[in-house]
Amino acid sequence: MRHLLKKLLPSVAVALTVTGSSLPIAARTQTYPIDCAILLCLSGGWPASVPCARARAEFIRRFTPWPVEPPLQIWRCPMGASFEAAPPSNSTNRIFDAFFQNNSSGPRQSFPERDSIDPIAVAWRASDARDLVPTDRALRLIQDRADIDISGPEFNFVRSIRVFDVRYARQHESGRDGDCNRSATVVLGTYGTQGDFAWQRSSVTALPSAHVGLERWGEHCPGIYHRSVFVDWRDYEGNYGFEQVNY
Repeated sequence: MRHLLKKLLPSVAVALTVTGSSLPIAARTQTYPIDCAILLCLSGGWPASVPCARARAEFIRRFTPWPVEPPLQIWRCPMGASFEAAPPSNSTNRIFDAFFQNNSSGPRQSFPERDSIDPIAVAWRASDARDLVPTDRALRLIQDRADIDISGPEFNFVRSIRVFDVRYARQHESGRDGDCNRSATVVLGTYGTQGDFAWQRSSVTALPSAHVGLERWGEHCPGIYHRSVFVDWRDYEGNYGFEQVNY
């Protein structure tokens, strides 16, 4: 997986220089196919490249308060849309195969003829309307989950993403008797079997050890006031990664 991504990304960087530079950054990052780039780059452990750097920046922007959004919105990546070009002969990697599935029952996606298709470059080629799924097709995409079956273990990296929103955590002494008051509101966002995202109540004690800022929570009564969003994940190969934004 990682070797394939590294092989593809140099050509993606060239494609971005030619096709992506004409759009403002906001327009490129808000175009829904960026989620295809986030999906692929995340699975490969965020390889060093221009498109993956931009995809990661958007990934982080989405949970930089406020509001806190799902960092990967897989329902915006039209994996079920098919290409006119024939799929590659090597079909062992379903993450890439998803971009080449035949779907005779649905509308087809039109691309210029070429010998090979780079799925990350396609995800980022937002400056040419011919390269995007038509608007009516986008509106028909399932709005809260992937539009193909991603229940297999090869997509575990999607379900590994966790979003801890520490909306409020405070610890302080109060009153003459020196009582320690602690209060916190923490919610956890997780992804379901098909990439659907949902929030649930959580707690300070459930935060991963990589989280910084609440290490002394519950220790005597040092004054603490903390708010943050912490996101962690594991890539396709199981490598751990995380980002924290304090506010």
